[in-house]
Amino acid sequence: MATVKTKYLGSLRTESVHLQSGNKLITDAPLDNHGRGEAFSPTDLVATAFGCCVLTIMGIAAEAHGFSIEGAEVTTTKVMGTDPRRIVELVSEFTMPHDNYTPKEKKIIELTAKECPVYNSLHPDLKKIITFKYLA
Repeated sequence: MATVKTKYLGSLRTESVHLQSGNKLITDAPLDNHGRGEAFSPTDLVATAFGCCVLTIMGIAAEAHGFSIEGAEVTTTKVMGTDPRRIVELVSEFTMPHDNYTPKEKKIIELTAKECPVYNSLHPDLKKIITFKYLA
């Protein structure tokens, strides 16, 4: 069964429908590539998928080990290259909701970050930088 159906709306915009849930998503080309930048660009979605996937996999690992990462956040910066135009780097800073994780829990969180399917699907030449900040 298909996962997503996408329609070109014109003016460099698309609308995608997640077929299982019916949720919709609009994309727009970025300002630096002929668009209006009024929605996620397709490459923004790659950066978004990266952060969402890592948080999800960390959440699964945390639940399996009896702790929570609820409230964790990630800020991802996408760096574009040229010749050809592509994402060359993703820089993600994860902010964890508190600093009272045990050393074992921190190790689980940090090792799991590199086990998400999106991380492992991206080309090895794409630089992926992940840092963690634990709030007091």
